[in-house]
Amino acid sequence: MTDSKFAAIDERLDSLVSLDLGGRGVEQLYAAARERQGGPLVGAAADALAAIPEKANVFVTTGSVSRAWISPSIGENDGPAGLAAVVRALSLSKKALCITFVEQTLIETTSAILTTAGLTVLPYEQAKIARDDGSLAVVCVEPFPLDEAGAKDASKQLIEKYRPALFFSTERVGRNVDGIYCSMRGIDYGMGRARIDFLFDEAIAQGIPTVAVGDGGNEIGMGVVAEAVQEFVKFGDIRPDGSAGIGAVTGTDVLVTAACSNWGCYAIAGAFAARMGKASLAHSPASEVALLRRGVDVGLINSVANVIDGNVDGIPEATHIAVVQLISTIISPAFK
Repeated sequence: MTDSKFAAIDERLDSLVSLDLGGRGVEQLYAAARERQGGPLVGAAADALAAIPEKANVFVTTGSVSRAWISPSIGENDGPAGLAAVVRALSLSKKALCITFVEQTLIETTSAILTTAGLTVLPYEQAKIARDDGSLAVVCVEPFPLDEAGAKDASKQLIEKYRPALFFSTERVGRNVDGIYCSMRGIDYGMGRARIDFLFDEAIAQGIPTVAVGDGGNEIGMGVVAEAVQEFVKFGDIRPDGSAGIGAVTGTDVLVTAACSNWGCYAIAGAFAARMGKASLAHSPASEVALLRRGVDVGLINSVANVIDGNVDGIPEATHIAVVQLISTIISPAFK
C-alpha cells in the first residue's frame, strides 16, 4: 500500500465523518483543524496510533456525566463505543494496554461497552500479565479525581507510574477559559465530572503524543481551533448567562473533528487497519449494532433527544450503521 493510496483513503474518511448532519458547525471546525494539520485529520491520527511501540501503555478517556445534577451515573452514548473500537484495534494489533480514565460512577457502563467490543476488563497488574503473554485482549478502567487539586496531583503520579506512549481522548468535555465545563447548551455541568483534561494537559507538557476527537467545540483538543469554535459554534463565543463561550482550552497534537465523535473514532480505526494491513482491526456494522444495543441495555442516553435509545446525538441508529459500512468500503482497497 503506497502513501498516495493511504492519502486517498484518508481524504475520503475525512469527508465522510465531517458531514454536518447535526448542524453543529463541524464543517467549519474541520476546515480550521485541517488547515492547522496540513493534511487529512483521520490519517494523522492513524499515523500516531501506528507509531505506538509494541506492548506500550496507552492512556485513553471518554464519557460524559451528562445529567450530574440528577445523577452522576447518567452517561451519554457518544464516545464509549468509538473509544472501544480504537482500543480494540490497538490491543489486537499492537498488544497495547489501554488505561481508560473515567468517573467512578461511569466505570460500570464504560466497562460494559469495552466488553461488548471483545475486550476483557482487568486491574492493571492482571491486565499486564495477559497483555505480555498474549493470552487476552485486555483493557483497564480507572477512576480519576473530581477536583482540580487532586487532578493535578494525580496527573504527574499516573504518568510516572504508567509512562504512556500516547493519550487518546474522544468526546471528553474540557474546561473553558473560565474553568467551566459546559454543555452544548451552554450550561455549566461540571458537577460530578472528573478533571481529566488536567491529565491531558500534563501529557502535553511532558511531550507525550496526544490525539483528540470531538464534535461540538467543548471537548478536549478543541483549544487548537478556539477561534473557529467562537465563530461557528452555538454558544462558542458567549453562553446564555453572558459569560465566556463553551470552547475547551485544552489542545492536542492531532485533532479529529467529526459530526459525531464515534464516527471520528471509527474512521481512525479504519485508517489504522489499512496501515496495519488487517481488515479485522476495523469497526464493523455488526459490532456497531452490538455496541449501540449494549448502550441501551446499560442506560446510556441519546443526549440530544434526552432518551435511552440507539440513536446517537439525535442521528438515527441506521445512519450510524451505514457510516460504519461506508468506512469499510472506503478502506477496502488497502486489503486488495
